[in-house]
Amino acid sequence: SSSKHIYRYFRERLGYPAWKSRLKIYSNYYVFGQTLLDKIIVMAGIGNKFTYHFEGEENLRHIVARGKGGILLSAHVGNWEAAGHLLKRLHTKINVVMYDGEHQRIKQYLHQVTGGKNFNVIVIKDDLSHVYAVSEALARNEIICLHADRFLEGNKTFKQNFLGADAEFPAGPFLLAAGFHVPVSIVFAFKETATHYHFYGSDLLERADYENRKQFTDKLMYTFVSQLEQKVKLYPEQWFNYYNFWNN
Repeated sequence: SSSKHIYRYFRERLGYPAWKSRLKIYSNYYVFGQTLLDKIIVMAGIGNKFTYHFEGEENLRHIVARGKGGILLSAHVGNWEAAGHLLKRLHTKINVVMYDGEHQRIKQYLHQVTGGKNFNVIVIKDDLSHVYAVSEALARNEIICLHADRFLEGNKTFKQNFLGADAEFPAGPFLLAAGFHVPVSIVFAFKETATHYHFYGSDLLERADYENRKQFTDKLMYTFVSQLEQKVKLYPEQWFNYYNFWNN
């Protein structure tokens, strides 16, 4: 059922010929299967030959050195978990913010990978208790991780031009980041060969004293969408949103 959406992604958004778009459906599923196997290897602690290139690691280390915590924004592309041990090298607790439906499965995964020592799950709730949990974590100089490309029906969204057409992005992650005066980095990890991953951590964005919340939210969303578009064009087969993302 997802094939028609991936086909339209290659055909309409990236402009590939029809024959190439059909071939790319197979390539996309194949790479997705590889990343799933890579996650299992990392999760199980199996010996492997994975190598990594960390571009922008200094930005994440600078967040920790500042002593006020920070926020990482990412998307459902590439394979974040395969480079997850980088976060352990930061020597601070990592908090992953997610919806309740994902909570138990991901929490179990994080516990298996890390022993539960350096990772914590913050569940998004209607009573906004997750905002207080985020605030407390930042006060302890911890890192907050958010995916900023998916939303639940009924949630507030912002419309942005992405790969040549309007798409809706969740407002929550950007509003949350704008509400705290802490540095933000946009992060991705992509598979480049069978055993090599490339991690990207953007330059830090931080709300200036002269910026109001809306100004910083708009700037942060524009920067996120621009960088996501840039990376998707570099790694087109590692787009893993298997639904009508553009809703057209």
